[in-house]
Amino acid sequence: MLDVKRMVLLRDLAEHGRVTAVADLHGVTPSAVSQQLRALEAEAGAGLVEREGRGLRLTPAGTALAAACEPVLAALERAEAAVRALDAEPSGELAVGCAPSALATVAAPLVAELGLRHPELRPRLVQCDPEDALPLLRGRRLDLAVTYAYPLLGAPPAPGTTAVPLFADPLCLALPEALLPAYERTGLGALRDRAWVSAPAPSSCREMLLHACRGAGFTPYIAHACADLRSGLALVATGRAVSILPKLLCDAPPPGTVVRELPGPGRTFQAVVRAGTEARPAVAATLAALRVVVSGR
Repeated sequence: MLDVKRMVLLRDLAEHGRVTAVADLHGVTPSAVSQQLRALEAEAGAGLVEREGRGLRLTPAGTALAAACEPVLAALERAEAAVRALDAEPSGELAVGCAPSALATVAAPLVAELGLRHPELRPRLVQCDPEDALPLLRGRRLDLAVTYAYPLLGAPPAPGTTAVPLFADPLCLALPEALLPAYERTGLGALRDRAWVSAPAPSSCREMLLHACRGAGFTPYIAHACADLRSGLALVATGRAVSILPKLLCDAPPPGTVVRELPGPGRTFQAVVRAGTEARPAVAATLAALRVVVSGR
């Protein structure tokens, strides 16, 4: 019988390409990962990895086994959910990852809602961006992740996960009041020579700013990189910068700053769970509470 945890290590090696990356993901040493992969080869009766330079690559047998991992994991999750469904009330700890921009507006109300509905359930919040949350979710270090995606960027869903849409978050232009008349006359093109504020690269928010400006016929000069885009609005308030950022970050613009919603799609917030866990009482209860929290948006 193949060990599922070892199959997960093989799957992660197929995705990340380096034993050290797999070790970091699981919080173990590279030698421990290599040892587990050798044990999996013995179980499978076939060579699954081979040396390539200073690293490892999957053999055809290893590639086939890695591809079979997700359906196996989903089946096991469904089996566990069927057992958990016999519980009278959702209880225990539930690790919830949440994008920083949704902590105040989604995660905090979610904790309050779960406290009212299911007092025996103990949500534990972890702040993390989508690119960090999804590996943690798939590695069972999170049970649910509140993330976002930009449809225009074409990001594929993470294998082995199920996404539940929550709400749309449009893009907004933030600019000094003095520049508003020029923008209303000629659109984004009026701001082509201005300094722009965005997130440091690589960032999906930065990519969407570039996409919007290039659609208006110019490539913006991004003079300021701010990981906290809400704080970046203070630069706009000086009258010497402009920005494009999600509406969720524009709820309290500083004096002297004007916010205008841009046409077209922005980003979509979603709750992401491991495939097969949707029916687990704790996960199902959290999804139901999330729908209540975002219903007024």
